Amino acid sequence: MAWSIAQVARMSKVTSRTLRHYDSIGLLPPAWIGDNGYRYYEKEQVHRLQQILLLRDLGLGLDVVAEMLNGTDQLTVLRDHHRWLQGEQQRLDRLANTVARTIRELEGGDEVKMEELFDGFDAKKQERHEAELVERYGEGAREHIAESRKKMKGWTRADADQFMAEWREIAEALGALFTAGTAIDAPQTQELVDRHYRWICLSWTPNRESYKGLGDLYVDSDEFRGNFEVGGDNMAEWLRDAMAHYAETRL
Repeated sequence: MAWSIAQVARMSKVTSRTLRHYDSIGLLPPAWIGDNGYRYYEKEQVHRLQQILLLRDLGLGLDVVAEMLNGTDQLTVLRDHHRWLQGEQQRLDRLANTVARTIRELEGGDEVKMEELFDGFDAKKQERHEAELVERYGEGAREHIAESRKKMKGWTRADADQFMAEWREIAEALGALFTAGTAIDAPQTQELVDRHYRWICLSWTPNRESYKGLGDLYVDSDEFRGNFEVGGDNMAEWLRDAMAHYAETRL
């Protein structure tokens, strides 16, 4: 029995684009490709996808997942991951203490120092995320990451709060347009996407291709995609297409 890429994507809740990416890097080739050009997966590939998603859920990068599934020194990989889990447990303890100190401050206790507000936040997760961006989009992504770090280096807590408040306003307005069934090329959609683009430029300045790539990332990345749930549906694909239209017509 075989399933098409669309069927596998629907069952696993992984996008077809992600499955094609797994194929392109040799992590999950399909069982065969039909005359229509569609990828088809059999039970063996479906089981492998299940293992990939489990390991990704544990925080492993695609390179480590490939090593484990291809049988390359699995014991060493597991030991390394065990050490990572122990470190993650310690980080979560620090994060819990950070939140507790902030609660005490808000209840009238001692003020928490600025540098202590972010003790325990997952720098390693950010590093893995940045590495995936470079892997997917090349050295151009590395330049954007460096630009973003430079722009945000001098931000205060108020700057960061204002930045996120602006995003929440944009996301809420986008969700309203999506729910209303507004076309991606409608003037109100494109004006809001323009606001989104200008908001992005506060941290880094995308060109046409990188802004379209950001839209792809919103769809492909589970971390990003989770931010676009609207009333039981997901607007990530709608936003990606709206951003692509904006990039083609305005950038």
